[in-house]
Amino acid sequence: MRREKSKLWILLCALALMSTSFAQKVQVGYDRSADFSKYRTYAWAEPAMPVTRPRLFAMIVSSIDEDLASKGLQRIEKDGDLLLIPDGGVGFATVVAGGAPLVSTFAGPPPAIDATVWTGAQGSGELMPAVPDGTLELQFVDRATNRVIWSGTVSQKLDIEQKQKSLELAGKAVSKLLKQFPPKGTASK
Repeated sequence: MRREKSKLWILLCALALMSTSFAQKVQVGYDRSADFSKYRTYAWAEPAMPVTRPRLFAMIVSSIDEDLASKGLQRIEKDGDLLLIPDGGVGFATVVAGGAPLVSTFAGPPPAIDATVWTGAQGSGELMPAVPDGTLELQFVDRATNRVIWSGTVSQKLDIEQKQKSLELAGKAVSKLLKQFPPKGTASK
């Protein structure tokens, strides 16, 4: 019975890790003294670096424009109340395959720690394909005071093999980020 509970616990932990591996990670900060209700228009700043994935960038810009329009903000070409500064990109992490740690199946003393505890008996050190991780940072600058009033970052694991799925994941990440703009209690009108 105890062994079955251990297996169930390990399975639940593995499922929790898998479900968070594609979850968006969002961080937001804002100027608490800013009156977000006074902002009616915004303009985009040119990205600091040349756009290397134009399709992804266009989808992100479109998602942001739609979300901000639904909140009553109007995009204009220049001199908006807010200047929207985008930054980000897609990075790749190398993943090393490894087995699950060995779990003691007997009631004796714990096994000695050696290299196979974390890699399994095969000692696999194979490199897995690179995993892309997209990150987007948005800054809203009050043009009149030239101060950043809201800044947010979202990162999302992408699927390099399924571009359409990656575009959908990026769109969901943008929506999740902009759910926090404007901050609660300071809604623009």
